[in-house]
This record gives sequence, C-alpha cells and structure tokens, in this order.
Amino acid sequence: MTLVVPVRPGDRDPGWLLDQLPADVHEVVLVGHAAPGGSAGSVTVRGLGPWNCEAGDIPHEGLIAATGDLIVLMGADGSMAPQEIPHYLHYLDSGYDFVKGSRFIAGGGSVDYPLLRRAGHGALLRVARRLYGQRLTDLWYGFCAFRRGFVDLLDLREDGVELGAELVTHALHYGLRIAEVPSVEGPGRHGPSHPRTVRDGARILGGLLDERPHNALLRLAPRTRRARRTGAEGAHPA
Repeated sequence: MTLVVPVRPGDRDPGWLLDQLPADVHEVVLVGHAAPGGSAGSVTVRGLGPWNCEAGDIPHEGLIAATGDLIVLMGADGSMAPQEIPHYLHYLDSGYDFVKGSRFIAGGGSVDYPLLRRAGHGALLRVARRLYGQRLTDLWYGFCAFRRGFVDLLDLREDGVELGAELVTHALHYGLRIAEVPSVEGPGRHGPSHPRTVRDGARILGGLLDERPHNALLRLAPRTRRARRTGAEGAHPA
C-alpha cells in the first residue's frame, strides 16, 4: 500500500508522520516542500519536488508515481492521523472502490472549521446530492483511499482545488462504490496555500457540474414540477 502526502510550505516536518505509520504502509510518496527520500524502517520513502502548491493542492505526480495496489491520500500538516489508515483499507478490502473520511458522521469531528466554510460546504453537498444521487456528508475532506486503477481514470489537472475535492468529484462521476468513515480533523499548521472558501467552492461547484451524469438535470428540476409531469404522463383519457 502506498501513502501519498503533499508537503506544503508551513506544514510540519514529515518525520512525525513517518514515525507513526501503521504496518499496512509499504511505500510513502512525499510531494513538494521539504520532501526527503530514503526509508523509514521497512517503508520506502520517495520524495518528489519542488512542487508549486499554488497551482493545485492535489499531488498528481505522487499519485502517478505510487506503485502500491492501494493508495491512501492524506495531508502532512498534522490535522489527519495516520492511525486511521487501517479503517480506510478495511472498506477497500470489503469491496468498496473509494473510501473517504468524514468529519460529520458519528465518530468524526473537526477542531477548525469556520462558519463560512461550513455554510459553503453544506450548499455544495446539496448540489452534489441532487446531481449524483449520493448521500455524502463530507465533500472536500482530503483523507481518502482507493485502488491504483482509479488513477488511470482521472483527468488530472492543476486547478487549485484543495486536497481531495477533485478525486471525490471523479469518483462520483464514474459511479464508484463509495464509503465514508469517521475521521477527526485535528489542529494543523497551514502555510500560504490554506484554501480560500469562495475561490475553492466555486471551482468545486464547476467540477460537480462538468462531471454531472446525463440524468442530473432531471434531478435538479423542482420536485413539484416532476410530480406534475409524471402525473400527466400517467393519466389516460376517459
């Protein structure tokens, strides 16, 4: 299993993470600022960089470089706990295609989630649910896991969206079997690439609309209008 970690300016030294890796991790790919190579015990550590974090928070090069059959993506700022990784792998082993962390289900939580971001996230969730018919609870949290074959499906672009949002959008687009697991977002150290709510929200919304399924417009139509149309189509003249 490969762990891919973007290391942004202002993040903690990745040594803290390498000291806490669970036994499931056999390779770590560090992408970006202060990303050393080498090894941590029996784990191979590969460093890729420098990486322009302002161009996009999703470490595309790291995903492509990963050699494991299973890939876990998490941040290096200390807000995500590597001890949670086995929970993600359990759901992949159980047949799910894409597993993502959620701060908003039982057992999850966040110590740093401003009201404006919470409101924007709620609005995007409603759009995603109407477009894709999925009942996700946390759209843009970047702690996720998937199979290596998923990378081959991605149209990876540097779009500035925060960690994980583009991957979730593509997972929805391809109709992957998605599971959410509770995750606790602790206090992290964010550098200058800390996401800006309005900018990133607009880009995530654009991605949701671009990737929408063919029947999405029907889902977006007001329910009363659809009900009237269905009733009219089902009526038969006397």
